[in-house]
Amino acid sequence: MRLANRVRIIITLALALVLILPGGLGAKKKDKLRAKELKAKIEQLPEKYQQWLGGVELLITDEEIAIFVELEKDYQREAFIERFWKVRDPYPRTGRNEFRESFNARVEYAMENFGGLGDARSQVLLMNGEPAARLIAKCEPTMVPMEVWYYQGSDNFGMDFLLLFYRRWQQGPFRLWEPLDGVEELASIGVGAGGRGVINGNMFTDCREDHADAVIAAIRFLEGQGGALGATSFFARLMTPREEPREEWVKTFETYSTDLPDDASTFEASLEIDYPGRHQSRTILQGTVAVPVAELGIAELATHASYNLMLNGEVLRDGELFDSFRYKYDFPVPEVNGDEIPLVFQRYLRTGEYQLIVKVEDVNGGKFSRSEQDLAVPVVDRAPPPKPDDPETARLLAEANAAIRSGENTLTIAPLPGEWQTGLVRIDALTTGNEIAKVTFHLDDQPILTKKSPPFNVELDLGQVPRSRVLRATAYDEAGDELTSDEVLLNGGPHRFGVRLVEPRRGKAYHSSLRAQADVQVPEGEVVQRVEFYLNETLVATVYQPPYIQPILLPENEPVAYVRALAFTPDGHSTEDLVFVNAPDNLEEIDVDFVELYTAVLDRQQRPVEGLGETDFTVLEDGVVQELTRFELVANLPIHAAIMLDVSASMEGELDQAQAAALHFFEQAVTPKDRAAVITFNDHPNLAAKFTNDTEALAGGLAGLKAERGTALYDSLIFTLYYFNGIRGQRAVLLLSDGKDESSRFEFDDALEYARRAGVVIYAIGLKDATEERRKLTRIADETGGRSFFIDDVAELTAIYDEIQRELRSRYLLAYQSNNVTGSKKFRAIEIEVRPSGLEAKSLRGYYPS
Repeated sequence: MRLANRVRIIITLALALVLILPGGLGAKKKDKLRAKELKAKIEQLPEKYQQWLGGVELLITDEEIAIFVELEKDYQREAFIERFWKVRDPYPRTGRNEFRESFNARVEYAMENFGGLGDARSQVLLMNGEPAARLIAKCEPTMVPMEVWYYQGSDNFGMDFLLLFYRRWQQGPFRLWEPLDGVEELASIGVGAGGRGVINGNMFTDCREDHADAVIAAIRFLEGQGGALGATSFFARLMTPREEPREEWVKTFETYSTDLPDDASTFEASLEIDYPGRHQSRTILQGTVAVPVAELGIAELATHASYNLMLNGEVLRDGELFDSFRYKYDFPVPEVNGDEIPLVFQRYLRTGEYQLIVKVEDVNGGKFSRSEQDLAVPVVDRAPPPKPDDPETARLLAEANAAIRSGENTLTIAPLPGEWQTGLVRIDALTTGNEIAKVTFHLDDQPILTKKSPPFNVELDLGQVPRSRVLRATAYDEAGDELTSDEVLLNGGPHRFGVRLVEPRRGKAYHSSLRAQADVQVPEGEVVQRVEFYLNETLVATVYQPPYIQPILLPENEPVAYVRALAFTPDGHSTEDLVFVNAPDNLEEIDVDFVELYTAVLDRQQRPVEGLGETDFTVLEDGVVQELTRFELVANLPIHAAIMLDVSASMEGELDQAQAAALHFFEQAVTPKDRAAVITFNDHPNLAAKFTNDTEALAGGLAGLKAERGTALYDSLIFTLYYFNGIRGQRAVLLLSDGKDESSRFEFDDALEYARRAGVVIYAIGLKDATEERRKLTRIADETGGRSFFIDDVAELTAIYDEIQRELRSRYLLAYQSNNVTGSKKFRAIEIEVRPSGLEAKSLRGYYPS
């Protein structure tokens, strides 16, 4: 491996794109031409951005380079750089970008100490951090200048390793020595060839003894990395970012551009700006783009015809990108009245001077419209009447804008400390504004307290076990009209993905239009790709960034309708909320529980059975037969699995083998679409490795464990099941313990009840002295659709993990909508009958309705 020096950076960046271009020998000329064009574009960039590319050479992907060089304006380049660092932020919810700060500090250190970023020492430092020890070898004049670096793990590796750097021919930047270089590369010019190619003691006659030992140790280590191929893999991983950002961000950044394509066909559209109210300390900017219907193409699919438009916007302040946004609008042709279609969008801006750029694309016709307008955003105290001259636009906005109240009437449930909430908890609702007369708290849709004066808070006894509960706080004015509300899921876990319609509100009357507003909660590290707003089953608009707000025109002669918000993450996961509009008082909303049963079918030898059909299964809920709505063998569906590993003192003799068996399971079972975690426990649980498909990270969670202290089995099981909150699909816990519970504050019945509610399959493995816990472990496993194993030797673990893996990949998904609509929240027992006889179906024994 040869690391690029500073002079070759631009060429390296240009040639990088060649590596991803398709084609064989016949494409070489085309590849070279593309690389030459890319090199020319890089050289045309301002010096500032050429230097930035050089600084992030080791981080930036080929796709990112290709997009960056096409940007034409500095504000776009600056926005790209900010986004580049943001997608690499390991803790996006904090106010700092720790990775950016650390990387920039390393760049500064490398420039000061190694003379530039082309030196191999600089590049290793950038990707792996500082070594635990650095030795400058004193071996001249026989040997070239050398350095030995020792790492006790790094950003890219969870193990100890040695590196050897040398300055070839005693000049130029340092290089990273590889076995393919040969030991003779370390000899100075003029040294005889007698010892070349082998480590010869004569080569080190001028070295201090301890320095010679360090150099030889580094050479031996690097030569021991599995031969040339293994060493190449080692060095490649050494210089590869551990986690590259998802490619979606680059594609998204490109699609947000307001630049028109070359030779684009255009049409005229008018842009009108209004300021209908304010949101907290910001003014609401409302833009309306009137698009002429006659200019638009029509998409026709069977009997469905529609106009489809994309709107991209940028807000500049002092020449820098302040905000960017993207909307998609879909209009069924029969519902379009008049000669123009109004496209409405809203943004929140502080008072000041801005420039607004809006691009509209007719998806079907391939035409574009682009508008620029200077803005002087005012302070708004009251919502003025709508200004549009077009009557259809005025009707659309009038009632929707009325939802923007003057003044500041807000309510927010204060964040709660700790990982979960149990026992007596005080919860505060923080309010602003002068119109709030009272606040009512609801827990799981049941009113529990109304307070008519601040402080607006409530004390709840949430019990000993962390159950998921929905708390809603609603503020009313003196007339009893709802002003605002907030809602939180208590004990929702770190993986919850949910959307809530703040507007429209249940029970409120709407006439011509409404203002749909959605709040979205995503798991840490995830992002929202888009939010779709539907009126009934018609897609009205798609919003790609917050605030997720869209005015919606209500249909005439349809007194009852519903609004639906559907949120998506880039990997395709979705969640939704639905609110009926203008529903009569006697309209009853019935919650129908959708039940998914991941079911293993075993023969008498406890082997998984495949090849069964839907008619081979009968599902009963509380003795009543249910109709299946989905049936499939789920061999390829993603799995979330956590290994719970007992590290109490009694595991001292078996811990090494237990670690090896767990790592074997991860290596064999975890595919790119799966996620696994490591949770160790003794007298308390510890999340050793979060859900990931990176076996290195999982191995790191298993490394360095020490068997000590007692066993809190039930506490740790509840902790583990809580960690699964918010995750859907196939979920499994592989629990290994060698003794009974000694120190949990929760009892067995608490753990069993929590396992029933969690819906996660548990495989319980008892080792040696677990006979006292045999009955309890077996019951927990049976109730959740898992199995229990009891072994005398930890060496049997690998075979058991393999058996569990096969079972997880051979399960059937049986899904149904419960025909129990009584609204009862009591436990519902499930029984699965399978044909032919002699087979056993293992799945959840029941569930609690949500």
